[in-house]
Amino acid sequence: MATQSYQRNGRFVRPDSTFRHFITKDPQSQFPAEAGRYALYLSPGCPWAHRTLIVRLLKGLESVIDVYQVHPFMGPDGWYFSGSDGSLPKDPLHGFKTLKELYHFANPNYSGRYTVPVLWDKKQDTMVNNESSEIIRMFYTEFDDLLPAELREINRPGGGFYPDALRKEIDEVNAWVYDTVNNGVYKTGFATTQESYEDNLFPLFKSLDRLEAMLGHGKRYVLGDHLTEADIRLYTTIVRFDVAYYPVFLCNLKSIRHDYPLLYLWLRRLYWDQGSETRGAFFKTTAPNIHNYGSGYAKARHKIVFNSAEPLIIPVGPAVLIDPLP
Repeated sequence: MATQSYQRNGRFVRPDSTFRHFITKDPQSQFPAEAGRYALYLSPGCPWAHRTLIVRLLKGLESVIDVYQVHPFMGPDGWYFSGSDGSLPKDPLHGFKTLKELYHFANPNYSGRYTVPVLWDKKQDTMVNNESSEIIRMFYTEFDDLLPAELREINRPGGGFYPDALRKEIDEVNAWVYDTVNNGVYKTGFATTQESYEDNLFPLFKSLDRLEAMLGHGKRYVLGDHLTEADIRLYTTIVRFDVAYYPVFLCNLKSIRHDYPLLYLWLRRLYWDQGSETRGAFFKTTAPNIHNYGSGYAKARHKIVFNSAEPLIIPVGPAVLIDPLP
């Protein structure tokens, strides 16, 4: 990843995703929903990719959509296949060693970032989409005809992950959570001026305070009694907070476990739950990787902020990564 693509006057700027095609139920569409046709390239350490991995399990798409995992940490040329730490030794479709090669295979003139997740069409041998928020919505509904009735969106508790009755509310929560929390931790941690750091640090914690107040409703999930997209998109940031963003990204005004009791209870419930509503998706996609979060972000900050010129120090802890439920 090129440092200059992220920094502008000391501020972290996240460019937009580029490939924005859609898989649909329509068999006549450019990308129709078919079992075994699509593959998801990802690193489980990336929160944006983590979203898609969670939804794949929530929806029971394990036998429908393949997962091709890259190394948990970026190398000098970005995401790469290593054959270790859960990564495949190489791209199984083309033999590539880096995600960069896959992007240039899809578009030889591509000049953007080489990000995960990537949703790939094996039949047309091209990239469908690399925007996580759109990929998870495809997963909610477009493969439902291939799934048992109980896993279809229409039959889920509360009407699904993005139900009509809550769409306006979900979109509103997503908007400020994305800006100040999901991306806010990056704008804080990758800042290269004190002004930029503080300009993003305080809105981040104002939003965490707001989330804590919202959970004062006493219900299990952010918007009520049932799991929605608002929980999924928030979870991948909060589960990384105390182990990575607090110590590495200097998001240290407060910690989740010590200063946000309701938010921490919400996190622990999602993490440990093995019931039918979550299908254990949060635990299964987090537990094998959470010990790598701190080192992954330390290496990323070392590269982007310090340009790898300073000694790399990786924080250790916390001693208990996620406390068990009583």
